[in-house]
Amino acid sequence: MHVQDSHWSPASAVAAGGMTMSAAGNGRDVSRTTPLRVDAQRNLEHVLRAAREVFGELGYGAPMEDVARRARVGVGTVYRRFPSKDVLVRRIAEEETSRLTDQARAALGQEDEPWSALSRFLRTSVASGAGRLLPPQVLRVSVEDTGGPRVPQQRTQPGATELRLVPDQPVAVAAVPAVAGEDDAGTSALLEVVGQLVDRARAAGELRADVSVADVLLVIATAAPSLPDAAQQAAASARLLDILLEGLRSRPA
Repeated sequence: MHVQDSHWSPASAVAAGGMTMSAAGNGRDVSRTTPLRVDAQRNLEHVLRAAREVFGELGYGAPMEDVARRARVGVGTVYRRFPSKDVLVRRIAEEETSRLTDQARAALGQEDEPWSALSRFLRTSVASGAGRLLPPQVLRVSVEDTGGPRVPQQRTQPGATELRLVPDQPVAVAAVPAVAGEDDAGTSALLEVVGQLVDRARAAGELRADVSVADVLLVIATAAPSLPDAAQQAAASARLLDILLEGLRSRPA
């Protein structure tokens, strides 16, 4: 599935927001390079907050109109800051990748016990709702000639299926742009630091030998259901995570 929005064209973006054709063509978010007036900055913050809420509840396939309604701005305001839905999705996914990476680093630095560090990272990430905005590219799977699922930079035991990221394949779980540049670097950083958590827990004999980085990230995605009642959602997430953590732990022979 590819994201397509009929409301935007390079010409309309220039007319609406003063964005150069070059910036639009490169898909850059000019909010990062152009100083904003106070009201424009406030609108941008509202749009980003609304996008996190809408995409968290409905997935990255939710339309831009829903984001605009949640932000209480016109859809034209959204398109002035983000000339296509791809750009907005990339911004949210990039921020979520950075947040997850920071959470993983904090767990590594503040917990001496390998299992405590891994479980802390998972609990913090799930409690923050990260799974509902987990960048789909870190879960992207392509079936190769070997018949096995493959995703990049995933640590596995000898003889296990190797996993690697496949940036140019369509994603079934959501519509997102191809991974490139900053996005790819951010994803690599996340996979690397989560890989350290996995390696430590496995080396300590506390993590099942067949668990990979992809499995850990899937736990985050699975344990963050979107429910209408906040208390029910928190309770369901905590309960589900407890069950999944038990499934990750190694068992005495």
